[in-house]
Amino acid sequence: MRDHTVAVDTSVTPSEIEFSPVYNAAVSFIDRHLEEGRGAKAAILGEGGSVTYAELAENVNRCGNVLADLGLARGERVVMVVKDCAEFFYLFWGAIKAGFIPVPINTMLRAQDFQYIFENSQCGAVVYSPEFADDVASALKETSHAPTHRLPVDGEGTTIVSLMAGAPPGLSPLAAGPDDDCFWLYSSGSTGAPKGVVHSHAAFAATCQYYAVETLGMTEDDVCFSAAKLFFAYGLGNAMTFPLWLGATAVLFAGRPAPDAIFENIEAYKPTIFFGVPTLYAALLRAMETDSPELSSVRVYVSAGEALPPDILERWRAKTGRDLYDSIGTTEILHIFLCNTADHLRPGSSGRLVTGYEAKIVDDGGKYVPQGETGRLMIRGDSLFKHYWRNPKKTAQSLLGGWLATGDTYYQDEDGYFVCCGRNDDMLKVGGIWCSPIEIEAKLVEHPKVLEAAIVGRADDDNLIKPEAHVVLNDPADASPDLAKELLQHCKSGLAPYKYPRWFNFISDLPKTATGKIQRFKLRENA
Repeated sequence: MRDHTVAVDTSVTPSEIEFSPVYNAAVSFIDRHLEEGRGAKAAILGEGGSVTYAELAENVNRCGNVLADLGLARGERVVMVVKDCAEFFYLFWGAIKAGFIPVPINTMLRAQDFQYIFENSQCGAVVYSPEFADDVASALKETSHAPTHRLPVDGEGTTIVSLMAGAPPGLSPLAAGPDDDCFWLYSSGSTGAPKGVVHSHAAFAATCQYYAVETLGMTEDDVCFSAAKLFFAYGLGNAMTFPLWLGATAVLFAGRPAPDAIFENIEAYKPTIFFGVPTLYAALLRAMETDSPELSSVRVYVSAGEALPPDILERWRAKTGRDLYDSIGTTEILHIFLCNTADHLRPGSSGRLVTGYEAKIVDDGGKYVPQGETGRLMIRGDSLFKHYWRNPKKTAQSLLGGWLATGDTYYQDEDGYFVCCGRNDDMLKVGGIWCSPIEIEAKLVEHPKVLEAAIVGRADDDNLIKPEAHVVLNDPADASPDLAKELLQHCKSGLAPYKYPRWFNFISDLPKTATGKIQRFKLRENA
Protein backbone atom coordinates (compact mmCIF):
# COMPACT_ATOMS: atom_id res chain seq x y z
CA MET A 1 0.00 0.00 0.00
CA ARG A 2 1.08 3.58 -0.64
CA ASP A 3 1.69 5.76 2.39
CA HIS A 4 -1.35 7.49 3.92
CA THR A 5 -3.87 5.11 2.36
CA VAL A 6 -6.67 2.94 3.69
CA ALA A 7 -8.19 -0.11 2.02
CA VAL A 8 -11.69 -1.44 2.78
CA ASP A 9 -12.58 -5.06 2.00
CA THR A 10 -16.38 -5.16 1.71
CA SER A 11 -16.51 -8.84 0.77
CA VAL A 12 -16.56 -9.77 4.46
CA THR A 13 -18.84 -8.71 7.32
CA PRO A 14 -17.90 -6.51 9.01
CA SER A 15 -15.71 -4.93 6.37
CA GLU A 16 -12.01 -5.22 7.02
CA ILE A 17 -10.23 -1.86 7.16
CA GLU A 18 -6.49 -1.90 6.50
CA PHE A 19 -4.20 1.11 6.90
CA SER A 20 -0.78 1.70 5.46
CA PRO A 21 1.92 1.76 8.17
CA VAL A 22 2.39 5.47 7.46
CA TYR A 23 -1.05 7.03 7.71
CA ASN A 24 -2.25 10.59 8.26
CA ALA A 25 -6.07 10.76 8.33
CA ALA A 26 -6.11 14.12 6.51
CA VAL A 27 -5.08 12.38 3.30
CA SER A 28 -8.11 10.03 3.36
CA PHE A 29 -10.59 12.73 4.27
CA ILE A 30 -9.23 15.73 2.34
CA ASP A 31 -6.50 15.07 -0.23
CA ARG A 32 -7.81 11.98 -2.00
CA HIS A 33 -10.91 13.73 -3.32
CA LEU A 34 -8.77 15.72 -5.73
CA GLU A 35 -7.24 12.51 -7.08
CA GLU A 36 -10.73 11.04 -7.44
CA GLY A 37 -12.04 13.99 -9.46
CA ARG A 38 -14.24 15.78 -6.92
CA GLY A 39 -12.38 19.09 -6.93
CA ALA A 40 -15.31 21.07 -8.34
CA LYS A 41 -17.94 19.41 -6.15
CA ALA A 42 -19.42 21.23 -3.13
CA ALA A 43 -17.99 19.88 0.11
CA ILE A 44 -19.71 22.48 2.32
CA LEU A 45 -22.92 24.48 1.98
CA GLY A 46 -24.30 27.06 4.37
CA GLU A 47 -24.66 30.68 5.33
CA GLY A 48 -20.93 31.21 4.68
CA GLY A 49 -21.34 30.14 1.06
CA SER A 50 -20.28 27.07 -0.87
CA VAL A 51 -16.81 25.50 -0.55
CA THR A 52 -15.63 23.00 -3.15
CA TYR A 53 -13.37 20.06 -2.40
CA ALA A 54 -10.52 21.83 -4.21
CA GLU A 55 -11.00 24.96 -2.11
CA LEU A 56 -11.24 22.85 1.02
CA ALA A 57 -7.95 21.07 0.29
CA GLU A 58 -6.10 24.30 -0.44
CA ASN A 59 -7.41 26.03 2.68
CA VAL A 60 -6.55 23.03 4.86
CA ASN A 61 -2.99 23.27 3.55
CA ARG A 62 -2.81 27.01 4.14
CA CYS A 63 -4.15 26.64 7.67
CA GLY A 64 -1.75 23.79 8.43
CA ASN A 65 1.13 26.00 7.30
CA VAL A 66 -0.10 28.85 9.50
CA LEU A 67 -0.12 26.57 12.54
CA ALA A 68 3.33 25.22 11.67
CA ASP A 69 4.70 28.76 11.35
CA LEU A 70 3.61 29.48 14.93
CA GLY A 71 6.39 27.17 16.06
CA LEU A 72 4.19 24.57 17.73
CA ALA A 73 5.87 21.27 18.57
CA ARG A 74 4.63 18.05 17.03
CA GLY A 75 1.67 16.72 19.00
CA GLU A 76 0.92 20.05 20.70
CA ARG A 77 -2.74 20.73 21.29
CA VAL A 78 -4.69 23.38 19.42
CA VAL A 79 -7.87 24.11 21.37
CA MET A 80 -10.67 25.24 19.04
CA VAL A 81 -13.49 27.39 20.41
CA VAL A 82 -14.95 27.65 16.93
CA LYS A 83 -18.51 27.80 15.64
CA ASP A 84 -19.75 25.55 12.82
CA CYS A 85 -18.18 27.09 9.73
CA ALA A 86 -15.76 26.22 6.92
CA GLU A 87 -12.84 27.48 9.02
CA PHE A 88 -13.56 24.71 11.54
CA PHE A 89 -12.73 22.22 8.78
CA TYR A 90 -9.57 24.14 7.79
CA LEU A 91 -8.29 24.27 11.36
CA PHE A 92 -9.16 20.71 12.28
CA TRP A 93 -7.67 19.02 9.23
CA GLY A 94 -4.84 21.53 8.85
CA ALA A 95 -3.70 20.71 12.39
CA ILE A 96 -3.87 16.96 11.76
CA LYS A 97 -2.04 17.19 8.44
CA ALA A 98 0.73 19.32 9.99
CA GLY A 99 1.16 17.01 13.00
CA PHE A 100 -0.71 18.88 15.73
CA ILE A 101 -3.69 17.76 17.84
CA PRO A 102 -6.95 19.66 17.27
CA VAL A 103 -9.19 19.83 20.34
CA PRO A 104 -12.61 21.26 19.45
CA ILE A 105 -14.60 22.16 22.56
CA ASN A 106 -18.15 23.09 23.42
CA THR A 107 -18.72 26.71 22.40
CA MET A 108 -21.66 26.98 24.80
CA LEU A 109 -19.36 26.76 27.79
CA ARG A 110 -18.27 29.82 29.74
CA ALA A 111 -14.98 31.29 30.94
CA GLN A 112 -14.62 29.01 33.95
CA ASP A 113 -15.07 25.92 31.78
CA PHE A 114 -12.67 27.21 29.13
CA GLN A 115 -10.09 27.86 31.83
CA TYR A 116 -10.38 24.26 33.06
CA ILE A 117 -9.84 22.86 29.55
CA PHE A 118 -6.93 25.20 28.77
CA GLU A 119 -5.23 24.05 31.95
CA ASN A 120 -6.12 20.39 31.61
CA SER A 121 -5.06 20.12 27.95
CA GLN A 122 -1.83 22.13 28.40
CA CYS A 123 -2.53 23.47 24.92
CA GLY A 124 -0.01 25.39 22.86
CA ALA A 125 -2.60 27.47 21.01
CA VAL A 126 -6.19 28.64 21.38
CA VAL A 127 -8.15 29.59 18.28
CA TYR A 128 -11.61 31.07 18.67
CA SER A 129 -14.50 32.57 16.75
CA PRO A 130 -14.90 36.30 17.60
CA GLU A 131 -18.31 35.60 19.14
CA PHE A 132 -16.57 33.85 22.04
CA ALA A 133 -13.74 36.36 22.50
CA ASP A 134 -14.90 37.74 25.86
CA ASP A 135 -15.17 34.36 27.60
CA VAL A 136 -11.91 33.17 26.05
CA ALA A 137 -10.15 36.35 27.20
CA SER A 138 -11.54 35.95 30.74
CA ALA A 139 -10.38 32.35 30.85
CA LEU A 140 -6.91 33.23 29.59
CA LYS A 141 -6.62 35.98 32.18
CA GLU A 142 -7.27 33.55 35.04
CA THR A 143 -5.62 30.39 33.76
CA SER A 144 -2.52 28.91 35.37
CA HIS A 145 -1.49 27.65 31.93
CA ALA A 146 -1.02 30.40 29.37
CA PRO A 147 -0.96 29.01 25.80
CA THR A 148 1.68 30.79 23.74
CA HIS A 149 -0.64 31.55 20.83
CA ARG A 150 -4.17 33.01 20.97
CA LEU A 151 -5.79 33.89 17.65
CA PRO A 152 -9.29 34.73 16.48
CA VAL A 153 -10.50 32.91 13.39
CA ASP A 154 -11.43 36.11 11.60
CA GLY A 155 -12.27 39.76 12.25
CA GLU A 156 -9.92 42.71 12.77
CA GLY A 157 -6.14 42.51 13.07
CA THR A 158 -4.09 39.35 12.86
CA THR A 159 -6.37 36.34 12.47
CA ILE A 160 -6.18 32.80 11.17
CA VAL A 161 -7.92 33.91 7.98
CA SER A 162 -5.55 36.84 7.41
CA LEU A 163 -2.52 34.63 7.97
CA MET A 164 -3.91 31.98 5.63
CA ALA A 165 -4.02 34.51 2.79
CA GLY A 166 -0.22 34.66 2.78
CA ALA A 167 0.48 31.01 3.57
CA PRO A 168 1.63 28.47 0.94
CA PRO A 169 -1.20 26.47 -0.68
CA GLY A 170 0.72 23.18 -0.52
CA LEU A 171 1.51 21.00 2.50
CA SER A 172 2.97 17.52 2.78
CA PRO A 173 1.23 15.36 5.38
CA LEU A 174 3.27 14.65 8.46
CA ALA A 175 4.14 10.96 8.70
CA ALA A 176 2.08 9.26 11.41
CA GLY A 177 0.80 5.80 12.19
CA PRO A 178 -2.86 4.73 12.28
CA ASP A 179 -2.66 4.22 16.05
CA ASP A 180 -0.95 7.53 16.80
CA ASP A 181 -2.81 10.32 18.62
CA CYS A 182 -4.82 12.34 16.11
CA PHE A 183 -7.43 14.51 17.88
CA TRP A 184 -9.16 14.93 21.22
CA LEU A 185 -12.71 15.61 22.24
CA TYR A 186 -13.86 16.57 25.72
CA SER A 187 -16.65 14.42 27.11
CA SER A 188 -19.92 16.23 27.65
CA GLY A 189 -19.78 15.98 31.43
CA SER A 190 -23.08 14.17 32.01
CA THR A 191 -21.74 12.99 35.37
CA GLY A 192 -19.17 15.64 36.31
CA ALA A 193 -16.13 17.47 34.92
CA PRO A 194 -15.38 16.84 31.23
CA LYS A 195 -12.52 14.49 30.36
CA GLY A 196 -10.08 14.73 27.46
CA VAL A 197 -10.84 11.75 25.20
CA VAL A 198 -7.84 10.82 23.02
CA HIS A 199 -8.52 9.26 19.60
CA SER A 200 -6.21 7.86 16.93
CA HIS A 201 -5.90 8.50 13.19
CA ALA A 202 -7.70 5.21 12.51
CA ALA A 203 -10.81 5.94 14.58
CA PHE A 204 -12.68 7.97 11.96
CA ALA A 205 -12.57 5.26 9.31
CA ALA A 206 -14.37 2.75 11.53
CA THR A 207 -17.29 5.06 12.34
CA CYS A 208 -17.63 6.18 8.73
CA GLN A 209 -17.51 2.73 7.16
CA TYR A 210 -19.47 0.78 9.74
CA TYR A 211 -22.18 3.32 10.52
CA ALA A 212 -22.41 5.87 7.70
CA VAL A 213 -21.87 3.43 4.82
CA GLU A 214 -22.90 -0.01 6.02
CA THR A 215 -25.72 0.99 8.38
CA LEU A 216 -27.22 4.23 7.03
CA GLY A 217 -26.40 3.42 3.41
CA MET A 218 -24.89 6.86 2.87
CA THR A 219 -23.39 7.63 -0.57
CA GLU A 220 -21.53 10.53 -2.15
CA ASP A 221 -24.87 11.84 -3.44
CA ASP A 222 -26.10 12.55 0.09
CA VAL A 223 -26.30 15.97 1.71
CA CYS A 224 -25.91 15.84 5.51
CA PHE A 225 -27.42 18.37 7.92
CA SER A 226 -26.79 18.04 11.63
CA ALA A 227 -28.49 20.15 14.26
CA ALA A 228 -25.88 18.74 16.63
CA LYS A 229 -22.73 20.87 16.38
CA LEU A 230 -19.25 19.92 15.25
CA PHE A 231 -17.61 20.36 18.65
CA PHE A 232 -18.78 16.99 19.95
CA ALA A 233 -18.59 13.47 18.60
CA TYR A 234 -22.13 13.11 17.25
CA GLY A 235 -22.00 16.31 15.21
CA LEU A 236 -18.38 15.79 14.15
CA GLY A 237 -19.34 12.58 12.39
CA ASN A 238 -22.70 13.77 11.04
CA ALA A 239 -21.53 17.02 9.48
CA MET A 240 -17.85 16.46 8.76
CA THR A 241 -16.27 13.02 8.72
CA PHE A 242 -19.18 11.12 7.16
CA PRO A 243 -19.56 13.40 4.13
CA LEU A 244 -15.77 13.73 3.76
CA TRP A 245 -15.32 9.94 3.83
CA LEU A 246 -17.75 9.53 0.95
CA GLY A 247 -17.21 12.71 -1.03
CA ALA A 248 -20.71 13.88 -0.07
CA THR A 249 -21.81 17.38 1.03
CA ALA A 250 -22.25 18.92 4.49
CA VAL A 251 -24.66 21.71 5.43
CA LEU A 252 -23.27 23.93 8.20
CA PHE A 253 -25.38 26.15 10.42
CA ALA A 254 -23.77 28.05 13.29
CA GLY A 255 -26.95 29.31 14.93
CA ARG A 256 -29.22 27.94 17.60
CA PRO A 257 -31.22 24.96 16.27
CA ALA A 258 -34.64 26.54 16.69
CA PRO A 259 -37.43 24.98 14.58
CA ASP A 260 -37.76 27.92 12.18
CA ALA A 261 -34.01 27.88 11.46
CA ILE A 262 -34.00 24.10 10.96
CA PHE A 263 -36.93 24.30 8.54
CA GLU A 264 -35.33 27.19 6.67
CA ASN A 265 -32.07 25.30 6.18
CA ILE A 266 -33.81 22.12 5.05
CA GLU A 267 -35.85 24.06 2.50
CA ALA A 268 -32.79 26.00 1.26
CA TYR A 269 -30.19 23.21 1.01
CA LYS A 270 -32.39 20.11 0.64
CA PRO A 271 -30.41 17.69 2.80
CA THR A 272 -31.10 14.00 2.42
CA ILE A 273 -30.02 12.97 5.94
CA PHE A 274 -30.89 14.93 9.08
CA PHE A 275 -29.43 14.35 12.56
CA GLY A 276 -31.02 15.68 15.74
CA VAL A 277 -31.78 14.93 19.39
CA PRO A 278 -35.13 13.99 21.00
CA THR A 279 -35.67 17.47 22.47
CA LEU A 280 -35.35 19.03 19.03
CA TYR A 281 -37.71 16.56 17.39
CA ALA A 282 -40.29 17.33 20.09
CA ALA A 283 -39.89 21.05 19.37
CA LEU A 284 -40.16 20.48 15.60
CA LEU A 285 -43.38 18.54 16.10
CA ARG A 286 -44.80 21.36 18.19
CA ALA A 287 -43.83 23.89 15.48
CA MET A 288 -45.47 21.77 12.78
CA GLU A 289 -48.81 22.19 14.51
CA THR A 290 -48.93 25.64 12.88
CA ASP A 291 -46.19 25.43 10.22
CA SER A 292 -45.98 23.22 7.11
CA PRO A 293 -42.31 23.09 6.10
CA GLU A 294 -41.13 21.40 2.93
CA LEU A 295 -39.16 18.38 4.16
CA SER A 296 -39.43 16.02 1.20
CA SER A 297 -35.68 16.01 0.49
CA VAL A 298 -34.90 14.18 3.74
CA ARG A 299 -34.85 10.39 3.39
CA VAL A 300 -33.33 9.54 6.81
CA TYR A 301 -33.90 11.10 10.24
CA VAL A 302 -31.55 10.06 13.05
CA SER A 303 -31.97 10.74 16.77
CA ALA A 304 -29.31 10.32 19.45
CA GLY A 305 -28.10 11.96 22.65
CA GLU A 306 -30.91 10.66 24.89
CA ALA A 307 -33.40 7.82 24.59
CA LEU A 308 -36.21 8.69 22.16
CA PRO A 309 -39.70 8.34 23.70
CA PRO A 310 -41.87 6.06 21.53
CA ASP A 311 -44.59 8.70 21.46
CA ILE A 312 -42.29 11.14 19.65
CA LEU A 313 -41.44 8.48 17.07
CA GLU A 314 -45.10 7.71 16.45
CA ARG A 315 -46.05 11.38 16.14
CA TRP A 316 -43.08 12.04 13.82
CA ARG A 317 -44.09 9.14 11.60
CA ALA A 318 -47.69 10.36 11.48
CA LYS A 319 -46.68 13.96 10.70
CA THR A 320 -43.91 13.39 8.13
CA GLY A 321 -44.48 9.90 6.78
CA ARG A 322 -40.89 9.05 7.73
CA ASP A 323 -39.41 6.94 10.48
CA LEU A 324 -37.09 8.36 13.11
CA TYR A 325 -34.14 6.16 13.99
CA ASP A 326 -33.16 6.20 17.65
CA SER A 327 -29.47 5.49 18.32
CA ILE A 328 -26.79 5.70 20.98
CA GLY A 329 -23.11 6.56 20.83
CA THR A 330 -20.45 7.97 23.11
CA THR A 331 -17.48 10.30 22.83
CA GLU A 332 -15.29 7.37 23.78
CA ILE A 333 -16.52 5.21 20.87
CA LEU A 334 -16.67 8.38 18.72
CA HIS A 335 -20.08 7.79 17.20
CA ILE A 336 -23.10 5.48 17.16
CA PHE A 337 -22.80 1.78 18.05
CA LEU A 338 -26.47 0.85 18.60
CA CYS A 339 -29.19 2.02 16.24
CA ASN A 340 -32.56 1.43 14.68
CA THR A 341 -32.79 1.18 10.90
CA ALA A 342 -35.47 0.79 8.24
CA ASP A 343 -35.16 -3.00 8.42
CA HIS A 344 -34.87 -3.22 12.20
CA LEU A 345 -36.91 -0.66 14.10
CA ARG A 346 -38.42 -1.10 17.53
CA PRO A 347 -39.94 1.94 19.28
CA GLY A 348 -38.55 2.42 22.77
CA SER A 349 -35.28 0.63 21.98
CA SER A 350 -31.82 1.83 20.95
CA GLY A 351 -31.92 -0.74 18.18
CA ARG A 352 -29.33 -3.36 17.35
CA LEU A 353 -25.56 -3.39 17.11
CA VAL A 354 -23.90 -1.44 14.34
CA THR A 355 -21.76 -3.72 12.19
CA GLY A 356 -18.20 -3.84 13.50
CA TYR A 357 -19.08 -3.42 17.19
CA GLU A 358 -19.63 -5.90 20.01
CA ALA A 359 -21.73 -5.50 23.14
CA LYS A 360 -22.25 -7.34 26.39
CA ILE A 361 -24.46 -6.68 29.40
CA VAL A 362 -22.92 -7.61 32.74
CA ASP A 363 -23.63 -7.41 36.45
CA ASP A 364 -21.58 -5.46 38.98
CA GLY A 365 -19.06 -8.30 39.07
CA GLY A 366 -18.53 -8.31 35.31
CA LYS A 367 -20.47 -11.53 34.62
CA TYR A 368 -22.96 -11.77 31.75
CA VAL A 369 -26.59 -11.36 32.78
CA PRO A 370 -29.31 -13.52 31.16
CA GLN A 371 -31.05 -12.04 28.13
CA GLY A 372 -33.92 -9.85 29.28
CA GLU A 373 -32.29 -8.85 32.57
CA THR A 374 -30.78 -5.42 33.17
CA GLY A 375 -27.08 -4.82 33.63
CA ARG A 376 -24.17 -2.61 32.71
CA LEU A 377 -23.62 -2.08 28.98
CA MET A 378 -20.08 -2.77 27.69
CA ILE A 379 -18.98 -1.97 24.12
CA ARG A 380 -15.89 -2.53 22.02
CA GLY A 381 -14.94 -1.73 18.44
CA ASP A 382 -12.24 -0.24 16.21
CA SER A 383 -13.12 3.37 17.07
CA LEU A 384 -12.57 2.93 20.81
CA PHE A 385 -10.62 5.79 22.39
CA LYS A 386 -7.04 5.32 23.62
CA HIS A 387 -7.28 6.87 27.08
CA TYR A 388 -8.42 9.91 29.05
CA TRP A 389 -5.78 12.63 29.07
CA ARG A 390 -4.02 12.90 32.42
CA ASN A 391 -6.62 10.70 34.09
CA PRO A 392 -5.28 7.14 34.47
CA LYS A 393 -7.71 6.32 37.28
CA LYS A 394 -10.78 7.08 35.18
CA THR A 395 -9.21 5.35 32.17
CA ALA A 396 -8.73 2.18 34.24
CA GLN A 397 -12.36 2.37 35.44
CA SER A 398 -13.74 2.81 31.92
CA LEU A 399 -11.48 0.59 29.80
CA LEU A 400 -11.76 -2.98 31.04
CA GLY A 401 -9.87 -5.51 28.95
CA GLY A 402 -10.53 -3.64 25.72
CA TRP A 403 -14.19 -3.02 26.57
CA LEU A 404 -15.73 0.38 27.31
CA ALA A 405 -17.92 0.59 30.40
CA THR A 406 -20.52 2.98 28.95
CA GLY A 407 -22.11 3.85 32.31
CA ASP A 408 -25.54 2.92 30.91
CA THR A 409 -27.98 0.31 32.19
CA TYR A 410 -29.53 -1.83 29.45
CA TYR A 411 -31.25 -5.09 28.72
CA GLN A 412 -31.51 -7.01 25.45
CA ASP A 413 -34.95 -8.27 24.51
CA GLU A 414 -35.83 -11.61 22.94
CA ASP A 415 -35.35 -10.24 19.42
CA GLY A 416 -31.91 -8.78 20.04
CA TYR A 417 -32.93 -5.13 20.51
CA PHE A 418 -31.14 -3.18 23.22
CA VAL A 419 -33.35 -1.17 25.58
CA CYS A 420 -31.94 1.71 27.63
CA CYS A 421 -32.96 2.02 31.25
CA GLY A 422 -30.86 5.09 32.02
CA ARG A 423 -27.43 5.82 33.39
CA ASN A 424 -26.17 3.36 36.00
CA ASP A 425 -26.42 6.10 38.63
CA ASP A 426 -29.92 7.10 37.49
CA MET A 427 -31.60 3.76 38.17
CA LEU A 428 -34.06 3.79 41.08
CA LYS A 429 -34.86 0.99 43.49
CA VAL A 430 -38.49 1.51 44.47
CA GLY A 431 -40.08 -0.96 46.84
CA GLY A 432 -37.08 -3.24 46.37
CA ILE A 433 -37.54 -3.33 42.58
CA TRP A 434 -35.27 -1.64 40.05
CA CYS A 435 -37.04 1.07 38.10
CA SER A 436 -35.94 2.87 34.91
CA PRO A 437 -36.44 6.65 34.83
CA ILE A 438 -36.73 6.49 31.03
CA GLU A 439 -39.89 4.37 31.18
CA ILE A 440 -41.63 6.89 33.43
CA GLU A 441 -40.39 9.84 31.37
CA ALA A 442 -41.71 8.23 28.17
CA LYS A 443 -45.14 7.83 29.78
CA LEU A 444 -45.22 11.48 30.83
CA VAL A 445 -44.24 12.68 27.34
CA GLU A 446 -47.28 10.88 25.93
CA HIS A 447 -49.45 13.50 27.63
CA PRO A 448 -50.32 16.27 25.12
CA LYS A 449 -49.35 19.06 27.53
CA VAL A 450 -45.87 17.68 28.27
CA LEU A 451 -42.83 18.60 26.18
CA GLU A 452 -40.12 16.91 28.27
CA ALA A 453 -39.71 15.15 31.58
CA ALA A 454 -36.96 13.84 33.82
CA ILE A 455 -37.29 11.43 36.73
CA VAL A 456 -34.94 11.27 39.72
CA GLY A 457 -35.07 9.51 43.07
CA ARG A 458 -36.15 11.36 46.19
CA ALA A 459 -36.47 10.14 49.77
CA ASP A 460 -39.94 10.28 51.28
CA ASP A 461 -40.78 10.89 54.95
CA ASP A 462 -39.74 7.32 55.76
CA ASN A 463 -36.43 7.85 53.92
CA LEU A 464 -37.48 5.47 51.16
CA ILE A 465 -36.65 6.34 47.54
CA LYS A 466 -39.57 7.21 45.28
CA PRO A 467 -39.75 8.76 41.76
CA GLU A 468 -39.89 12.54 41.50
CA ALA A 469 -40.90 14.20 38.19
CA HIS A 470 -39.44 17.39 36.72
CA VAL A 471 -41.70 18.41 33.85
CA VAL A 472 -41.35 20.95 31.02
CA LEU A 473 -44.74 21.88 29.53
CA ASN A 474 -45.56 22.93 26.00
CA ASP A 475 -47.29 25.92 27.55
CA PRO A 476 -45.89 26.97 30.95
CA ALA A 477 -49.21 28.61 31.75
CA ASP A 478 -50.77 25.15 32.09
CA ALA A 479 -48.80 24.45 35.28
CA SER A 480 -51.18 23.88 38.19
CA PRO A 481 -52.00 21.45 41.01
CA ASP A 482 -54.86 20.14 38.87
CA LEU A 483 -52.45 19.29 36.03
CA ALA A 484 -50.19 17.51 38.50
CA LYS A 485 -53.15 15.35 39.54
CA GLU A 486 -53.98 14.72 35.88
CA LEU A 487 -50.40 13.62 35.16
CA LEU A 488 -50.46 11.38 38.20
CA GLN A 489 -53.54 9.57 36.91
CA HIS A 490 -52.00 9.40 33.45
CA CYS A 491 -48.97 7.59 34.89
CA LYS A 492 -51.00 5.31 37.12
CA SER A 493 -53.05 4.22 34.11
CA GLY A 494 -50.04 2.90 32.22
CA LEU A 495 -47.31 2.04 34.71
CA ALA A 496 -46.79 -0.53 37.41
CA PRO A 497 -48.10 0.81 40.76
CA TYR A 498 -44.67 1.41 42.30
CA LYS A 499 -43.43 3.47 39.31
CA TYR A 500 -45.71 6.51 39.34
CA PRO A 501 -44.11 9.85 40.44
CA ARG A 502 -44.91 10.97 43.96
CA TRP A 503 -43.98 14.62 43.31
CA PHE A 504 -44.33 16.88 40.26
CA ASN A 505 -42.20 19.96 39.61
CA PHE A 506 -42.97 22.20 36.65
CA ILE A 507 -39.77 23.83 35.33
CA SER A 508 -38.78 25.93 32.31
CA ASP A 509 -36.09 23.57 30.99
CA LEU A 510 -34.02 20.53 31.89
CA PRO A 511 -30.27 20.64 32.49
CA LYS A 512 -28.56 18.91 29.58
CA THR A 513 -25.18 18.25 28.08
CA ALA A 514 -24.32 19.62 24.64
CA THR A 515 -25.36 16.26 23.17
CA GLY A 516 -28.83 16.47 24.67
CA LYS A 517 -28.33 14.05 27.57
CA ILE A 518 -30.36 15.00 30.63
CA GLN A 519 -28.10 15.76 33.57
CA ARG A 520 -30.25 14.10 36.21
CA PHE A 521 -27.50 14.48 38.79
CA LYS A 522 -28.06 18.24 38.72
CA LEU A 523 -31.74 17.75 39.45
CA ARG A 524 -30.79 15.50 42.38
CA GLU A 525 -28.29 18.07 43.65
CA ASN A 526 -30.90 20.84 43.52
CA ALA A 527 -33.59 18.83 45.27
